[in-house]
Amino acid sequence: MQAMSTFSRILLHLAALNLLISCAHSLLKLPENVTIPAVFMFGDSIVDTGNNNGLNTIVKANFRPYGRDFKGGQPTGRFSNGKVPSDILVSELGIKEYLPPYLDPALPARELLTGVCFASGGAGFDPLTSEVVSVKSLADQLGMLEEYKARILKIAGQDRADFIVANSLYIIAAGTNDILNTYYHFSFRSWQYNFAAYTDLMASHASDWLKKLYGLGARRIAVFSIPSIGCTPSQRTLYGGIERVCANNCNKPAQMFNSKIQRIIELLNGKLPGVRISYMDGYNSLQHIIQNKESYGFKYADVGCCGTGLYELPSYRDNIQNCQQDASPRTYHQPV
Repeated sequence: MQAMSTFSRILLHLAALNLLISCAHSLLKLPENVTIPAVFMFGDSIVDTGNNNGLNTIVKANFRPYGRDFKGGQPTGRFSNGKVPSDILVSELGIKEYLPPYLDPALPARELLTGVCFASGGAGFDPLTSEVVSVKSLADQLGMLEEYKARILKIAGQDRADFIVANSLYIIAAGTNDILNTYYHFSFRSWQYNFAAYTDLMASHASDWLKKLYGLGARRIAVFSIPSIGCTPSQRTLYGGIERVCANNCNKPAQMFNSKIQRIIELLNGKLPGVRISYMDGYNSLQHIIQNKESYGFKYADVGCCGTGLYELPSYRDNIQNCQQDASPRTYHQPV
């Protein structure tokens, strides 16, 4: 069985709770009257399945030790030792085993019929977040969806294409990079905005993006919350003091944004005809896993698998020997 990152475990559970899906012992099962022909994933590295491989960016995962627990043991561009939530969701829904990256030059046309991943590691709701690291912005990802619609029309015909677009599941997971990178690491926004103002900006961009997604035909939409990013190993190391506690300066804006996006979702559900937008609470789910790690099969919740596990990310210079041979005791594969 492939090892799963913490986010994979969380999002598998959350999808069951929030996306017209019933949960039975952590397995996703569709109600008999619900048909989901395809899944489309947008966002950042939490769900990216390899779209950054061909981009001129430093944000990549197509080298070892990434992918060591994936099928074949080879890196695919997924920011994980194994599957990412995108793969787990489509697998548990019975759609297919993996969700392929849309930008894969070898992507078979038949894969388009059951969904693809548009997510790009490093992206965020703030357009500056993607620009700084030269990855596909959320606007770019909507552009890929538009291109996809034209392709699927040629492949499947008008009726089938319309059915796929109207009945598929559209999922967005973003926001982490806005806070950790654009606001803190690069400090591009921290001199302009306080927490409240910056999360207002993020929420405004998120609202506009959801409206545009709706305009492209999406009717079943799920929005992942920002998880408790202050509890990742790197942020504990940077801001958690000697005891490496969870960093409140990172968790606080995450909580602010999550509250605001929930309100936006309520408003859009009441305003946009025929839409069903669900909020997926990864923040509290991750907190529960961290606080009850043994119950989820983890031994450590404050260090990653590679290097010291405290701060650094895997790099091209790393190899599998730099990482723990068994990733399963650790909640995180990498420190962020």
